[in-house]
Amino acid sequence: MPTPTELGLPPIPAFGAAVDDDLALRLYTLMRRLRRFEKRAYDLFLQNLVKGTSHLSLGQEAIAAAFGVAMRPDDWTFATYRGHAHTLARGVEMTPVMAELLGRSTGLLAGKGGSMHLTSVEHGMMGSYAIIGAHLTIANGAAWSAKLRGTDQVAVCFFGDGTTNIGAFHEALNLAAIWRLPVVFVCENNLWMEYTPIASVTAVRWPAADRAGAYGLESQVVDGNDVTEMYEVARRAIERARAGEGPALIEALTYRHGGHSRADPAKYRPAEEVRPWLARDPVETYRAHLLSSGTDEATLKQIDENVLREVDEATEAAKAGPAPDLDSVDRDVWADGGSSWRN
Repeated sequence: MPTPTELGLPPIPAFGAAVDDDLALRLYTLMRRLRRFEKRAYDLFLQNLVKGTSHLSLGQEAIAAAFGVAMRPDDWTFATYRGHAHTLARGVEMTPVMAELLGRSTGLLAGKGGSMHLTSVEHGMMGSYAIIGAHLTIANGAAWSAKLRGTDQVAVCFFGDGTTNIGAFHEALNLAAIWRLPVVFVCENNLWMEYTPIASVTAVRWPAADRAGAYGLESQVVDGNDVTEMYEVARRAIERARAGEGPALIEALTYRHGGHSRADPAKYRPAEEVRPWLARDPVETYRAHLLSSGTDEATLKQIDENVLREVDEATEAAKAGPAPDLDSVDRDVWADGGSSWRN
């Protein structure tokens, strides 16, 4: 399996894109929030408090943070079951998300959706989808509605590298290109599908970008661990889509720190691959970059402390939430709120 160097990436992200101080701290704060939240979710899973499994995006925070900052509040996010970070990046508070993971009635979906189905229409978070590739076509539908209504909203659709070998990927790109839809497709290429390296089952080097030309789209491969590069790429793609210039396909190279899910120890990944990728941790390398660029260490320390306090408070509030009532089992299933009309 390729190391960062073999993929043409520097040993540590370059952070070459120029951003002002306020934006730099916004990006760092958001990445730190996403990291702290998911590490706490992992701890709670080990305590048998998280219901079911969970799919974490530890190591991929720069992608969610960059788009979260670049998007407009009325834009739409469509994510996979690995959607905790994308949900928080759209402004959803930690407490209802944590409560949802714990299966509490105070959760984002009243404890009925769990880790894999986080949704908050209020925040433009249009769902986390467990069916591989299904949400790409739904993102097209949202983008089409924006085009018909003339609202200049943009749909951003995130998916893993394995999705690029699903039929819906090709169908969605083709239709988006033909109709010039305001949608941005983002492949979070972490090199592995579930337990299989994407390179072993794909004929081209870049599973998303090398197929872009088939649909008249630009081939874009970016460093998904470089939050400033990701922000600039996100901003340009969103502005272009908003201006009516059609869709974009972005392949962001990154690496998840853990296995496919919490049930997966990821022992199949060779140490010589894992070590250099862990050295490119997007959160810690960006913190070091900010310090070397003149940011006061006390400022970053205060951010870190504030985030930890926020996670602690969200955890305790979530734990205190009651379990859902049995009567809620058929609520939000049928349009009228119940199933009695069928009997």
